[in-house]
Amino acid sequence: MAQQNLERGVFITFEGPEGCGKSTHARLLCDFLKARSFDCVLTREPGGTKAGEEIRRILLHSDGVRISDLTELFLFEAARSQIVREVIGPSLAKGKIVICDRFSDATMAYQGYGGGIDLKSIDGLNAVATGGLKPDITILLDVDTITGLDRAKGKGTDRMEKKEIAYHKRVRAGYLKLAKAYPGRIKVIKVTGSIGDTQALVKREAGRVIQRHKRAG
Repeated sequence: MAQQNLERGVFITFEGPEGCGKSTHARLLCDFLKARSFDCVLTREPGGTKAGEEIRRILLHSDGVRISDLTELFLFEAARSQIVREVIGPSLAKGKIVICDRFSDATMAYQGYGGGIDLKSIDGLNAVATGGLKPDITILLDVDTITGLDRAKGKGTDRMEKKEIAYHKRVRAGYLKLAKAYPGRIKVIKVTGSIGDTQALVKREAGRVIQRHKRAG
């Protein structure tokens, strides 16, 4: 099958509270697109680069190390700056589809709504770290807080997942506020059925955006 060509790169991000299944659905979507001859790059935040993976280890797996919400913010932004310049930006410039497991909305939800850091300050730092880059579409997988945390615990608990339930409820509420503020970009999918049911909705939303940028002929 011939390589599918796009008029320009397409940037898709996955967001959601803990245990929503975003990593699974990001991978499934990427596999689906590759099978249909799209040039697709799958990456994650924090991570995706050597520097980013080291920052990820500090943020998620530093047992016994106290990290404040403000320190978290700067670490996430540092990892974001690196991945935009090293992976996301160059891939988009080559006309590829980039799928990222979390991006700047996560910082607004977690460190902003969850941690209480000023949202305007976060928005400014996000703009600096990304160079103004925004996703073409953000797929927000929404799941009940308790249900999501129970699912996450089944895969091992990282430092962020260990935060109190009230924090995670604020994060979820923050995500839904962001979706209301940016309905054209952020598409909410309720995670209630099977993985297949949810993935079908993911493919539908992503497909609409990709179709708009397919090159004719």
